[in-house]
Amino acid sequence: MSRTALYNRHDSLERALKLFWQKGFHATSLKDIESALDMRPGSIYAAFGSKDGLFQEALDYYARSGLTELERVLSQQPSPLLGLAAYLRQMGGIRDKELPSRACMLVKSLLELGAREQAALQKVEMLLAGMETRFAGYFIEAQRVGEMDSELDPLRLARRLQAEVMGLRAFAQRDVDSAAVHALAEDMALSIEALRIDESATV
Repeated sequence: MSRTALYNRHDSLERALKLFWQKGFHATSLKDIESALDMRPGSIYAAFGSKDGLFQEALDYYARSGLTELERVLSQQPSPLLGLAAYLRQMGGIRDKELPSRACMLVKSLLELGAREQAALQKVEMLLAGMETRFAGYFIEAQRVGEMDSELDPLRLARRLQAEVMGLRAFAQRDVDSAAVHALAEDMALSIEALRIDESATV
């Protein structure tokens, strides 16, 4: 695929993501897609196969973007737990951003999709499981470098963190002020930092 074609595909996926994120899968019509992507039906089907195919690629694009941002934040911090805390604090500013929705796209899709969209539903489950695995990996790394107690369960912590992130984003969707979201994110970040081993106590 040429560089221009790759850019155009990314642009189309970005537009499709915003559309599906705002309206949901069922409420998005082919006319909506044509308008958002500035493409004719034949071109849409040639590029993505179907509405479902476009939706699944948009989900992939969303998940990749989220993981890239997570990795960027973690790379700027001196340890895994401090990185996760910084990620949560950054997420506290979600009401300050212009987004199609502040709720997680994957969670919105999980709640909307039914048995008729089995392939897309499986995609959502896979992407959420991937995020859980990534979180668990950071907790495992924290144990490996001696930042966190080796007796703690990384998978359980990862699931708790994922549930908290989902809840924070759902809370931010409500008619609440940004300060309230920041405060909640700060509490979550402090709970992650509380997992750190106090080196002074072990001396």
